[in-house]
Amino acid sequence: MTSFHDFGLAEPITRALAEEKYVTPTPIQAQTISMVLSRRDVLRLGDVEHLVLDEADRMLDMGFIHDIRKIVAKLSAHRQTLLFSATMPGAIAELANQMLRDPAKVAVTPASSTVARVEQRVMRVDRAAKAAVLAQVLKREQVDRALVFTRTKQGADKVVRGLAKAGIAASAIHGNKSQNQRERVLMAFRSGEVRTLVATDIAARGIDVDGISHVVNFDLPNVPETYVHRIGRTARAGAAGTAISLCDAEELPFLRDIEKLIRRSIPATDHRSAPAQHHRPAAPGRAPANQKHPTAKRSRRPHNGAGKQHHRDVQAAPQPRHPQKQSRNTPAGIAGVAFRQRATHPGRDCDPRHVGQGGSKD
Repeated sequence: MTSFHDFGLAEPITRALAEEKYVTPTPIQAQTISMVLSRRDVLRLGDVEHLVLDEADRMLDMGFIHDIRKIVAKLSAHRQTLLFSATMPGAIAELANQMLRDPAKVAVTPASSTVARVEQRVMRVDRAAKAAVLAQVLKREQVDRALVFTRTKQGADKVVRGLAKAGIAASAIHGNKSQNQRERVLMAFRSGEVRTLVATDIAARGIDVDGISHVVNFDLPNVPETYVHRIGRTARAGAAGTAISLCDAEELPFLRDIEKLIRRSIPATDHRSAPAQHHRPAAPGRAPANQKHPTAKRSRRPHNGAGKQHHRDVQAAPQPRHPQKQSRNTPAGIAGVAFRQRATHPGRDCDPRHVGQGGSKD
């Protein structure tokens, strides 16, 4: 093969080669490209001179760290390595120290800094109520464009369906979407045709859209540096922005890690369903606060027994002069209880007007 055109490459690739004035392949390219196109493995890495790792934090978060180490082990030690990461958690810093030799570090902003113009809020919610709360937020807020983050691809699609039921148009972008689908969605988001975009972190890395007024964390990230990266999508070019996080009970540890990283507490409001009221039982021998002591009042109440119906009057006996001699079997605070039984007329015992009427026998 004496020309790149002889390989029958895709038109975008041949156009890019022509723009860069690449015409004739090198000997290794001439032998390798044809094998690659025939779908044969070619997997020698010792001659690699440049290694570029982009989105290193996301690869770490998705569990690719072991694969990266395997690849690096097969590379020549005489290479140049470039590592790019939107955030720099401790694990990435450790990886960089192991892979790089005397590296030059370039940092645009500190890893823990958040944009001063972003108003940050937390809404404490029940997990099952998140979809409804999100719809309320998008309807209530003055939204120009909203970027909603979920933890999973399936979660992004589920959020879009939930918003559609609430009458809010939204689109999703994640790893299961084709490149053409992503481009169409981004174009609609930039133009304002779609005002709400639901995305996973990995897909959102390529989003550079001005005019995002709101960032909503439908799921809080388990990596606190990711929170900083997310909310940085709003309040650009001197504009103000709002970042709202929906936090359920299981995500509280993530929220604490975020606040520790950014060195500030995020104002929170509680939107959870009211918890059940729990009453403390009264201490033994003590009457509840809203109930008088049984010795204070004589009570009469109807009693329905099996067979013959009758009333019982309950009256506390007088307190003994020497409480210390009280029987051990008697509850503290009550000296004793005496019962009087009254015969009642049939049919009258259900009518409170007749309670206590008629003859009585002690």
